[in-house]
Amino acid sequence: MKALLVEKDDAGLRVAVQEVPDDRLPKGEVTVAVRHSTLNYKDGLCLTGGGGLVRTYPHVPGIDFAGVVEESSDPRWHLGDEVILTGWRVGESRWGGYATRARVKADWLVRRPEGLSLRQAMAVGTAGLTAMLAIHALEAHGLEPGQGEVLVTGASGGVGSVAVALLSAAGYQVAAVTGRPETEAYLRDLGATRIVPRSDLAEASPKPLESETWAGCVDAVGGPMLARVLGQMTYRASVAAVGLAGGAQLPTTVIPFLLRGVNLLGIDSVMAPIPEREAAWTRIARDLPKDRLDAMTRPATLEELPELGRAILRGGVQGRVVVDL
Repeated sequence: MKALLVEKDDAGLRVAVQEVPDDRLPKGEVTVAVRHSTLNYKDGLCLTGGGGLVRTYPHVPGIDFAGVVEESSDPRWHLGDEVILTGWRVGESRWGGYATRARVKADWLVRRPEGLSLRQAMAVGTAGLTAMLAIHALEAHGLEPGQGEVLVTGASGGVGSVAVALLSAAGYQVAAVTGRPETEAYLRDLGATRIVPRSDLAEASPKPLESETWAGCVDAVGGPMLARVLGQMTYRASVAAVGLAGGAQLPTTVIPFLLRGVNLLGIDSVMAPIPEREAAWTRIARDLPKDRLDAMTRPATLEELPELGRAILRGGVQGRVVVDL
């Protein structure tokens, strides 16, 4: 099989496309011919040796993929089934999607939803699944269209882009936070009704509470920005936090939670139960406008990924990168 292999020894890190024998694949019940994968922030860390995500080398990154079942010892999956895999530490502690073939546990797979091609599913990818899980969590805590603006931080990134498009398609007013003025037209095309400069929220406020502004929030940044947003939520509103790009520290107090009843909802798509994943994929396939999906997507080859991996860590990748295998 053809794979983007990351190797590490005393001489340092080496990343190169190689021909790799199939018998080096890990054990598992299902072998998948990979058609597409994506580039996520974690993939950038794996490609550059950062974050401590990879502990055993050589390694094939790629935290998600979509493809066709080639072999299966599990009765649930058959030759030719079209499947999606996200999470389960694939691409981190286990070889992932940056190869033409993958072998995984049968329990990890989700069937491609009707209405999305395999390529479109990876245009959504882990980032889009995470965005949909966040929206489901907000709605489970009472968010409905017409209650006010919903804030999306890190809006020009993978999770943020899909969150903006999905929320807009569902009838919400979306305020998109970005530090890149050149992405304003892109975010408005996805459905954002207001653009909020990142500088407005970049630092924690000395006040634990500010004016009630946001009816809900999908936060893909964390750190001081999340702390600032918590103090601006309306009464009993919720924040679905999905990322740590701004850091794991949260410089806030209990006041937003006690005096406004704000809910802080942690979203981790890695270990989300399969029924939740299936429900999220079904709604994505039904509700996400395909023209917006195309607008937020760019193709890439395995050979391009090392440079793109460095770029995504710098915040220099807009929307979704689909790797065609």
